[in-house]
Parts: sequence; C-alpha cells; structure tokens
Amino acid sequence: MRVLLIGANGYLGRFVADRLLADPAVQLTALGRGDDADVRFDLATGSPGALTRFLDAVHPGVVVNCAGATRGGARELTRHNTVAVATVCEALRRSGCGARLVQIGCGAEYGPSQPGSSTAEDAVPRPGGPYGVSKLAATELVLGSGLDAVVLRVFSPAGPGTPAGSPLGRLAEAMRRAMQSGDGELKLGGLGAQRDFVDVRDVARAVHAASLSAAQGVINIGSGRAVRLRDAAAVLARVAGYGGALHELDGPPGPLRAAIGHPRTDPDHAAPVAYPYPDGCGSWQQADVRTARDRLGWRPRINLEESLADIWMEAACRI
Repeated sequence: MRVLLIGANGYLGRFVADRLLADPAVQLTALGRGDDADVRFDLATGSPGALTRFLDAVHPGVVVNCAGATRGGARELTRHNTVAVATVCEALRRSGCGARLVQIGCGAEYGPSQPGSSTAEDAVPRPGGPYGVSKLAATELVLGSGLDAVVLRVFSPAGPGTPAGSPLGRLAEAMRRAMQSGDGELKLGGLGAQRDFVDVRDVARAVHAASLSAAQGVINIGSGRAVRLRDAAAVLARVAGYGGALHELDGPPGPLRAAIGHPRTDPDHAAPVAYPYPDGCGSWQQADVRTARDRLGWRPRINLEESLADIWMEAACRI
C-alpha cells in the first residue's frame, strides 16, 4: 500500500509516520513544508493543479492529512486548516489515483458540551472559537467532496512531543521550574477544565487502522473518559516526584496536595474556570468512542499516567 502522508513533521504526523513505517506493507512518501519531507509543498499556498500532478506521479492508495495549525488568528487558521484541505480535496478529485483520504479533525469542532455527557459523532457541532470553526469547515469540505474519505476527530492528544505551549506542556514546564528553584509550592490556574486525553501513539494506531478500513464519515478518537486538569496535575506531580503543594488559583480555597494521585470520575459541574482551556470547548469534553471500536477495531491502550510520564521526561531534560 502506497501512502502519502501530509504533515509528517508535525506533532501528530511524526507518530503517524513511525506507525506507518513499522508496517512492512506500507510504502510511505512524506509531503510537507520542512526540509525533512520527501517532497516540499505548502498546502496553504500551493495550487491544486500542482498537487494533482504529484498525485498522478506517485499514485498513492491512501492520503493521510495531518497538516494544520493550532494557533494564530482566524485568517491564519483558515488558511492552514480550511484552504489547505480544500486544496487536498480538489487535487484528489482531479487526480486519477483514486486515493482514500484520511483527514485529521479535532474534538474542538464540537464546541462546549453538557458536563457528564459523552459526545457522539451525530452531535451538532458548535465550535466555540476560530480553531474549531476552521477545522469544522475542513471536515465539511471532506464530507461533501464525494471522495472515499474518513475524518478522525481527535480529542486532546497527549504524550511524548506534547508542545510546551499546550495546557499539559505548561503544567510540566511550571513543575520543572518549581523543582529546579526548590519552590515548595506551585500556583496554577485553569485547572477546572475536564478533557478527554488520548495518547499520540494511540492516535497513530487509529490513523493506521483508518487507512486500512473502508469506514467513511466522522469517527471520534479519544479515551472515552474526561479527566480534570487539576487531577492530571496531581498525577504529574507524583510522576515527577514533586513533594510540594499545588495551589489552585481558580478552584476551592487551600492547597491541593501533590499526594492526591488518582483522577476523579465524578464531574464537578460547578467548577469555575478562570483561565478557559484554549480550545473553545468550555469546562467539559468527553468522547463517545464506540464508533472507533466498532468500525476500526480500535481502542486506546496507553493510560494518561504513561502519557504524563513521557511529557515529564521531556520537560525534565529541557534546559
């Protein structure tokens, strides 16, 4: 199977590349903006015609699109997340390769959901910010393209390679600095949000499974369990060996001791969020992952503690 991977040098793309390369039946070609790509091409500025000529030359059976932007203004997000996908869809329509498209979407497309609920693929998307809007527009382009295509809506990816600017990355960096300076307490804000974290290596497995399947439409990829960010911080403290107190700036008064280890399962409906989680999804998000199980044969394997341990390992090595 010849696979064209777009965005192979990105956060998710690197793990998808590793997973596909581990399959001896896959011949992988990487397309992207970086020097390490097999072919350099910028989806945001390149023409569908140029991409069509490349598709006709390589003739892939599957195109996986991991490219996109998570930060920036509305115009930049639209260019990298929506216009880029329009280019891919148009090039595939013009090409004679007949490739299947696996598009990486995100849980932010759904927007805020009711605390305690699990969001299924038939939920009406109401994204709460420009990032979710740009990704939802991309999904609609894919679904309306007439192509053999599937969109994997990935919820909150975690694990090795987690960007330092992400909520879990910022937690790890703050803890590293506290330990380095010998601080006996760490003040953190924005810990009231609850998110469905899924390890990037499990996401890569889902992409591999989707590439081999005939499933179409939208499929959620998550753990199926929401975890409060303050509980993730407590697990991270235990993994890191941080013995100080975690003071939550936007939660109940008093210190949250690092000895608190296991994530709670009861949703705190009234938990305030002074610093909103930056995905526009409000205080709660949890995926219904039954479709991934039924149509892809996929289940998450890596628990959050292992993901956090890998995040901490990288943060601890940072100078």
